[in-house]
Amino acid sequence: MFTGVLTPPDQNLAATLRRLRQQRGITQEALAFRAHVTVSALSRIERGLSNPVWTTLVRLADALDVTPAELAAAAEDNAERARGGER
Repeated sequence: MFTGVLTPPDQNLAATLRRLRQQRGITQEALAFRAHVTVSALSRIERGLSNPVWTTLVRLADALDVTPAELAAAAEDNAERARGGER
């Protein structure tokens, strides 16, 4: 049931997905195809305009050859760097 509370898009996850994709030399089109999502959906996620649902996150992680836990850890590392290393 929808409670009316929306979570703002995670900018660290967005940046991490984009970085991992670019490091692997994969286009948005290729990653979207591999993860079974539309290019526009992937673009919105990478630009930090929307959060992926869990199943999409799992498919993106798989397409990038990382586990969802590794993806989350990389996003958290990115967040820590953005905060200046404080924890």
